[in-house]
Amino acid sequence: IATAAIPTGALADDITVKASIMVALMRNFFLSLDAPEGTTTTESNPAYKEPAAAPPSPPANVQAPGASAGDWPSYNRTITSERFSPLSQINTKNVGGLKVLCTYDTGEFASFESGLIMVNNALIGSTEFQTFSLNPATCAENWRTIENYPAFIVPVNRGVAYADGMLFRGTEDGRVLAYDFNTGRHMWETTIAEASHGESVPAAPIVWNGLVFVGNAGSDWKGGKGHVFALDAKTGKIVWEFFLVPKSDGDAVRGPLGASPLNASTWKNDPGIPITGGGTWTSYTLDPQTGLLYVPGGNPAPDFVIGVREGENLYTDSVVVLDAKTGDYKRHFKLVLKDWHDWDVSNPPILIQTAGGKQLMVVAPKDGYLYGFDLTNNSQLYKVPVTQIENVAEAFEPGKSVHFCPGAVGGEEWNSPAYYPPTNLVFTGEVDWCDTAMPKDLNQLRSVSIGEPWMGMATWDPFNMFGKMSRADGYWAGWLYATDADSGVWKWRLKSNYPIVSGLTPTAGGVVFFGDVGGNFYALD
Repeated sequence: IATAAIPTGALADDITVKASIMVALMRNFFLSLDAPEGTTTTESNPAYKEPAAAPPSPPANVQAPGASAGDWPSYNRTITSERFSPLSQINTKNVGGLKVLCTYDTGEFASFESGLIMVNNALIGSTEFQTFSLNPATCAENWRTIENYPAFIVPVNRGVAYADGMLFRGTEDGRVLAYDFNTGRHMWETTIAEASHGESVPAAPIVWNGLVFVGNAGSDWKGGKGHVFALDAKTGKIVWEFFLVPKSDGDAVRGPLGASPLNASTWKNDPGIPITGGGTWTSYTLDPQTGLLYVPGGNPAPDFVIGVREGENLYTDSVVVLDAKTGDYKRHFKLVLKDWHDWDVSNPPILIQTAGGKQLMVVAPKDGYLYGFDLTNNSQLYKVPVTQIENVAEAFEPGKSVHFCPGAVGGEEWNSPAYYPPTNLVFTGEVDWCDTAMPKDLNQLRSVSIGEPWMGMATWDPFNMFGKMSRADGYWAGWLYATDADSGVWKWRLKSNYPIVSGLTPTAGGVVFFGDVGGNFYALD
């Protein structure tokens, strides 16, 4: 299907985006029937020097209340998000003997982007509409619930959280739900997002101190704004709310607002261009020692058209730090100073103590870099590339196509980095996929209605909905970097012939697990 110019108007945008997603799903299905086998190549960095410092102990097991050490009760296992497993029964000596034990079919025709959790010998997963509990030894259902609401344009859910006998998840129509862990019985629900503005709640919540923390996505829909919420875990009552972009007249306020210095001074928008963006479509991170919540903020909109929203566009493309008990602003780390490439902070940062004794926040957004920040003084220690980065300074303008890497679905997506304490390495899984983009003009942007897709792209290709995706050699790829947490220097890296969007899981058995979009599951030393 050839790329075609989009007709002016919101209806055309909506229909085209929905058609693009359906065609992409069909394309992926048929390509998977004859997909090439996965291949990888690994190289060591001759510039890397082994540190003299002794590795630290494994990270503290800061989990949801009531979970055992072998469980995985939250999106990244711990609420500090390191993704390290202390289990060692599967190790470098026997991992080659792994085989499929059982399978479970959700029955939904969609990509499976859920981060599974494991509590009390029950495996919990989710899709757009379903939440299910399985026996991990047989894949037999313990229970399954199905929500009934209109399908969203992006049919995903990224997982659930467990605490005190309850499960928590979001929905694409803007709600947060609570279920009984043992039965799947519906406990409560709370609406936190404006579905008519394209807002949804696909992210997996996290839970701490009786509070459920989650926010809404919707940065690519006109008028959609990112909000962060803390809800009472027992009742669903909103304890506090925080706007990640400036509040405008008429915006719904659903709970007490956390204190914030944010105003519209960093958004110099043209008339007819409302402040839009800052959605959070992935999970959060929390430091239980300080009570600080670390929130990854999404992109400003419209994508690709920076001239209609001049300024820093705070707090988009930032990690925003809030008081978890009150929602009050503490600080922010602005990672992408001016964003015309759709480079969200797309996953939870990880909080670690390194072999060198540093207290770090490490994060890998969609811009293709790995960042390390010293939390004792909030200074940036390093910013190092972990995928192909190309032609990122060239300006965009209507009528001009610009090639850049990583593309809008490149870099690190919803999969967080992971930390392996025995060797002080941070692992990142990357999408090496470029875009060729041409933005809309001002009249086209103004004509889009509130709540409709507002990605700023003048052409649509149903096979590649964010523009023409390409690499110089014509193919996509994936990278896994193993980077020293103290220095930011990579020790080794692996290149895959498929993008890596799965979570990375290093274990006490000396193995790191990951998967790629070609359906390949890997175990590495």
